[in-house]
Amino acid sequence: MTGTLSHLLLAPWQEGFFVKAMLGGCLIAMVSGVVGCLVVLRRMAFLGDALSHAMIAGVAGGYLFMKVLFGVEAHAPAMLVGSLIAAVLTVMCIGFVARVARIKEDTAIGVMYTGVFAGGVVLVSVFKHVIHIDLMHFIMGDVLAIATADLWAAALAASVVTATIILFFRAFQITSFDPVMAAAIGFPVVLIDYALTVCVSLVVVSAVSMVGVILVVGLLITPAATAYLLSDRLERMMVLAALFGVSSVVLGLYVSVWLDTAGGGAVMLVCTLQFLLALVLAPKYGMLARRLRLARMVPQQLAEDILIELLKAEDATGSPDAPGTPGIPETPGAHAAPLTPEQLATALAAHPRDAHSRDAHVRAMPPRTAMRRMAGQGLLLLDSGQVRLTEAGRTEATRIRRAHRLWESWLDHLGEPADALHQKAQALEHVHSPEALDYLDDMLLHPDTDPHGEPIPRDPAHFAADARIPLSLLRAGDCGTVQCAGRACPAGLVPGTSVEVLPRLDHGRTWQLRLPDGTVRTFDHAQADAVLLEQVSLAEDRAAPPASPPGKPVR
Repeated sequence: MTGTLSHLLLAPWQEGFFVKAMLGGCLIAMVSGVVGCLVVLRRMAFLGDALSHAMIAGVAGGYLFMKVLFGVEAHAPAMLVGSLIAAVLTVMCIGFVARVARIKEDTAIGVMYTGVFAGGVVLVSVFKHVIHIDLMHFIMGDVLAIATADLWAAALAASVVTATIILFFRAFQITSFDPVMAAAIGFPVVLIDYALTVCVSLVVVSAVSMVGVILVVGLLITPAATAYLLSDRLERMMVLAALFGVSSVVLGLYVSVWLDTAGGGAVMLVCTLQFLLALVLAPKYGMLARRLRLARMVPQQLAEDILIELLKAEDATGSPDAPGTPGIPETPGAHAAPLTPEQLATALAAHPRDAHSRDAHVRAMPPRTAMRRMAGQGLLLLDSGQVRLTEAGRTEATRIRRAHRLWESWLDHLGEPADALHQKAQALEHVHSPEALDYLDDMLLHPDTDPHGEPIPRDPAHFAADARIPLSLLRAGDCGTVQCAGRACPAGLVPGTSVEVLPRLDHGRTWQLRLPDGTVRTFDHAQADAVLLEQVSLAEDRAAPPASPPGKPVR
């Protein structure tokens, strides 16, 4: 058994073609993996396909040039130069068509590369008595028949491309992730793009002779895509892509020898299998990891309902807003909440549920399971048979309450009946992206209370200690120092003046400021957005919010 295994592993190395294939394949696989990472990040995979097809025109041109002028056939350097020229011209044509026509770049790629490829095929067909190129070999490739000239071409391409990536790594990195910022700080983005195109062209030209046009894109893209599933850093991604490329070549060549099959196909088959394994088993971005995360995840609607019920319980018992206040148990970061898991589950049963949820576990997850998982996420504390909010949990619950009361205000603004506001807002409150809530708040002129008179919580994102806050977001009793938003202040205001915000007039459409000399200035919505206050001191709650009428639901 051991002898048979040794024979299977060592016997191929006695053949010169296998050694050449292994050496050339590993060279190309390493450089393809490295440059392929940039191609994947820039979403240029289709461009690699275009370059590989456009090469036939350059190969035919280089072959014809050397044959007609010097009588030399199959001159590798001439075909290499011709391929590079064809690749660069193809990219330039694609960019030109995308700029001057209304079609998008992907369409321009499809039009131009098929045209150049067709032109190369016609050129080979017309001069078939001079150009002796096997189109099937060009398209399919044969890594086990690699010539010495191809090996030298692969070594040259790998050296040039690797040196270029190392020398200009930071430039390639920043233009791949944020080309706008790269241009803003002075990087020649267009020149860097063309440099990357030349690198891709070199890799494609040197790889086509081994794996052919059809599979060269896979060798360029698949190892990089596999590494992308396993890494969040470009440097590590490049190393992993090179390793996956080399392992694909090594295993693929062994498979091709053992099964007597096409070398290029075997290499790409192994490469694809590696990608599929990573797709399933990657610890962070794999399908299995995603399923495990979903299984541990508490459905958004259920989690938010739990948080809001605990917040309502705190309000009902008059629990203070911060730990360390007399009457609150000394549990770091937690608030008292006299709800047991059974009481909380009973309260949750009254909440509407999405009957059309795609995930069965959203509807089926027991509240106790959700509570345990939320405790693991730092939102709840389970202690002595009671469920408590942590600071993080209360912040999240307050954000949901703000969403609910803004949605109630918006529905009231649209003319919904008063008795339907709460139920409809209870379903809409789960739509609470910052952009959506800021839009509602602005359209409603930043109300202080909802239609039932309940206070709408402020958005803490706008009230950082050193923030400049628009007057439109402030409420009666707030104080601060005047600034203006990039333009002259409205009449009567001077930057640096200390002011106090007074109650609004005209149903909340007019803002008031009291100046140090006692005079009062009024502003409409646009002016209130332009007036900024810094060093703001928010008014303290001077009294508890008004009690809700008996029987009125509160969120």
